[in-house]
Parts: sequence; C-alpha cells; structure tokens
Amino acid sequence: MKKERRKEILRLIREHEIGTQEELAQYLKEEGYDVTQATVSRDIRELKLSKISYGGRQRYVPFHQEEALMGDKYGRVLKEGFASMGMAENLLVVKTVSGMAMAVAAALDAMKLGGIAGTIAGDDTIMMAVRTREDTESVMRKIEEIIKNVK
Repeated sequence: MKKERRKEILRLIREHEIGTQEELAQYLKEEGYDVTQATVSRDIRELKLSKISYGGRQRYVPFHQEEALMGDKYGRVLKEGFASMGMAENLLVVKTVSGMAMAVAAALDAMKLGGIAGTIAGDDTIMMAVRTREDTESVMRKIEEIIKNVK
C-alpha cells in the first residue's frame, strides 16, 4: 500500500501544483487513499520532496526535478551576467556585467562543470583555477554551450 501511495504522490505532484500537505492529502483522498497529515508528512520526507517557488506559488517537486529547475535558473544568471572569457593555461577569467560576478560565479560553481579547483569573484571579474589546460578548454566549451542553449 505504501509503495503504491508513494507512486501516486509522485504522479500527483507532476500533474498538479500542490503546495501544502493538506492539498496533497485531499488529492490522495480523491484517489481513494485514506491518509492522515502525519502519513503525508512522512511520505514527503521519505520521498525527499522539496518545495520550490514556481510561477509565484510554492509547490512540491522531487529532488532531481528541483535540480533541473535550478539548473535553468543558473543558466539564465550565467547568460544575463556573462560578458566574455579568456584563458591563461589553467586559469579561466570570466568577465561579467558590473556587479554580477558573484552571482555568475555562484551559478558556475553550482553547475559542477568539472575540473574546477576553485572560483574567486570580484565586481565584474571571475577567476577560476582549473586543474589542467585541457579542463580549461572543456569548461569554456561547456559555458559557451550553456549560454547558447538558455532560453
């Protein structure tokens, strides 16, 4: 019963913008599940559901979906703040719109592009220490690809 109920919860949060435990319990009851708020709370915790703000409203999403939505946000921050980039061996210097370096650096760090040892941000410049020259070239290609594909 628990396994079927949890499958149903995942289906419901995909199909509906459910933002509270009470809403989720109501949807489950409409589907024939006799649940309490405590049961719903436990299911949410064990399914590792997260609440995100989406379209001005809170809603539950599976953790991996939250990462995807956040990836879109990070891509938009990168695209909006990015000005140019250049490399010096294993150092990558990213120029941004004034005041955007910290936000862009945080987005780049969150994207886990690989090969990056560390990132330092100022006002409009980011310096990334990358492990190798090849990794630097790879990171540059990934950044260009992300910027190109952001809607």
